Amino acid sequence: MHIGGQRKRSTIAVIVLGSVLMLVTLALNVTWLVSNWRSTILLVLGGLLFAVLIAGLALNTVYLVREIRRNEQQDAFINAVTHELKTPVASIRLYLQTLQQREVTPEKRGEFVDVMLADVDRLQGTIDQVLLAGKTGNSRKPAAKADVDLARVARECLELAAQRHHLADEACVLEGDAQAPAVVSGDEEELKAAVANLLDNAVKYSGETVRIVVRLTRRGAERIALQVEDQGIGITSNELKRVFKRFYRISGGLATRVKGTGLGLSIVRAVAKRHGGRAYVESEGAGKGSTFTLELPLKSA
Repeated sequence: MHIGGQRKRSTIAVIVLGSVLMLVTLALNVTWLVSNWRSTILLVLGGLLFAVLIAGLALNTVYLVREIRRNEQQDAFINAVTHELKTPVASIRLYLQTLQQREVTPEKRGEFVDVMLADVDRLQGTIDQVLLAGKTGNSRKPAAKADVDLARVARECLELAAQRHHLADEACVLEGDAQAPAVVSGDEEELKAAVANLLDNAVKYSGETVRIVVRLTRRGAERIALQVEDQGIGITSNELKRVFKRFYRISGGLATRVKGTGLGLSIVRAVAKRHGGRAYVESEGAGKGSTFTLELPLKSA
């Protein structure tokens, strides 16, 4: 509701600005034609106001283009969330109906339960993503802070990602200072969500062969950087600054088949800002993999 009201006020402001500029310019031109078309002062003022009008129309056009893109991204988000919610619900319903209408062996029953639990986890993950996106939407610092060992968080998230995506041991490698404590101050659940989103993103965009390296490195005495490097589809230079925007998703090739809500990387950047850090990505281009970095201040700093 707050976002809708803000967008409505912005739209009204742009419309009022454009209307005022056009009326003033029209009045000036009429006055100039009626009174004295040779007047240098009126000519200069008319030229200036005409330039202002053009600038206003240009700003209005930029605003409208941004609104159109934002609406398209929101529509894509709604479609993605609808799919992420509807698919597991339909699957759970089907298995429950099967259990209700047929006699199945204990082995089959166990398989059905495992599938339904996996679908429940998928539902819970989607809900958690949406809730966390709303929670981290502001730039305020976390209300409840605690000492969090980022190295431990990285190890736990890496193990969970390997289990969730059924990855081989050699698919995910931990390097650097990951075995040494790296204590930061913040919300542990938010930090876990940020690291988990980076790993999930790396797996999804790696294709059939998953090779991920998680690296913890010190940046001087005051900061720690967690890097997630993959050998996936890579990112073009035009998309490097866009991938962290809310609802934005890379298009083309493998990316079109990747399921998700488009919130993961925006959550990563929001969590980084809330903890006094930053998040960024590096890639040499399409097909050359990418490296996402979550940089945070150490507690000792």
